[in-house]
Amino acid sequence: MQEKSYAELHRPSSAFESRSDYLEHELQIMQPKRWKANLPFRDYRFEWEDMIPAFAATIGKVVMVGAVAAAFAGPLGLPESFVLENVRYELLIVSLFILLLSGFFLPTANLPGTHGPLIPLIPIIVAAGGHPLALGLLIGVFGFLLGILKGGSLLARLTSNGVCGGLLLYLGFIGITGQVQRLFAWAGGFDMAYIAFVVIIGTILLYALLEHWQKRWLAVPLGCVLAGGTAYLLGAPFSFSTAPGLPPMSPAYWWGENSGWMLGWPGLNEFVAVFPFAVLAVAMWSPDFLGHQVFQKLSYPPKTEKVQMNIDDTMIGCSARQVAGSVLGGANFTSSWGTYIVPAAIAKRPIPAGAVLTALFCIIAGVWGYPMDLAIWQPVLSVALIVGVYVPLLEAGMEMTRSGKTTQSAAIVVFSSALVNPVFGWSLTVMLDNLGLIGCKERSAGLGSMGRWIIPLIGFVVLCAVMAAVGMFPGIPAVLEQFRQ
Repeated sequence: MQEKSYAELHRPSSAFESRSDYLEHELQIMQPKRWKANLPFRDYRFEWEDMIPAFAATIGKVVMVGAVAAAFAGPLGLPESFVLENVRYELLIVSLFILLLSGFFLPTANLPGTHGPLIPLIPIIVAAGGHPLALGLLIGVFGFLLGILKGGSLLARLTSNGVCGGLLLYLGFIGITGQVQRLFAWAGGFDMAYIAFVVIIGTILLYALLEHWQKRWLAVPLGCVLAGGTAYLLGAPFSFSTAPGLPPMSPAYWWGENSGWMLGWPGLNEFVAVFPFAVLAVAMWSPDFLGHQVFQKLSYPPKTEKVQMNIDDTMIGCSARQVAGSVLGGANFTSSWGTYIVPAAIAKRPIPAGAVLTALFCIIAGVWGYPMDLAIWQPVLSVALIVGVYVPLLEAGMEMTRSGKTTQSAAIVVFSSALVNPVFGWSLTVMLDNLGLIGCKERSAGLGSMGRWIIPLIGFVVLCAVMAAVGMFPGIPAVLEQFRQ
């Protein structure tokens, strides 16, 4: 007997006792198809809740791509206009990819976002003689190989709840404190630091009320409106300055020797210089992707495995977007799109519907220009990231460490991440956890030799070698620099 289609199983929201029941039923009846057309209304529907992750994702994209472009522009001596035009260009590039991949052909692949942890390394990459196109191409190739070989899902299986929960706790706490500090620094810049305090207190009260009313999926739009409105009424300066327009659309312009990046095309030396950074960037994907997938699993109801984020498909989608975006001239280095998937999971919405709206919002923001000014205004930006990403990550981390022998692993991953970075913390704790030195001994015994020590040990050694090469261990000079001298 043939299984009924999504269209046949769909029922109107009026047939359910609550809105939450309707949304959960939608997730349970969806039947996403890999590498086949998934069409709106035939395979999924648009709901008002899809506006929330799309709105949050667009804000996050403008901010994060701007940060990447600015991190390159400083060391390379590029003008401020380069940053603005490249952000607009990237918004148009990413809109095409999320429409084709997450919206239609890979509905369980999360959107390809921006690789935030790589941003602090960009000045080091430039100083080492790295070329952004060479780095982007190598990230794409390595990520594609990992996705094809299903390495991402393998690493996810080898990561226990304690390790993943500790990682989420660390990322959530660091993210919140970072945004609070940025908000106070912004308000202190014009001697009105109290604005930051009022905005944060208002955000806390709003989030608590939404939690009480079980409307937490509204936290991003209402939080942004509250933060922006409060800051403006209290006297914070703001003005629209980015006029409508289109960026240069030719790769020849962006990779010209006297235009765009002003670097020309990369040679062999540039590829060699960025090799360790590309390995590290793709290694950072696994804990990032795993955290997003786990958060989705915690937020979705039972019997929704078919619509949950597939780590390997997400890696393939991110890799394809990375290669194409770099060749076209974009500044973005991609990873799983956290500012999209976390609010989408909270709102109990599948990936493809919000992906289509995100593409539309990115096009509007890039062409219109003015929404970019609002999205990067500090109170709007900080509150969107806090309530849309970092607080939910904290909640998910605490949920994952509530039962079983998880607290030891969670504590070690937080401790070791604070020492170096989340990649080091994740790889070290996975090795200790799977060896049975911490965490659940019964789980360790059932992994077999490959999962218990061979893969974790090799992964930890390789990642440590790469991090040592680029100078990521505190107090230890970069090995590559020693060889150059």
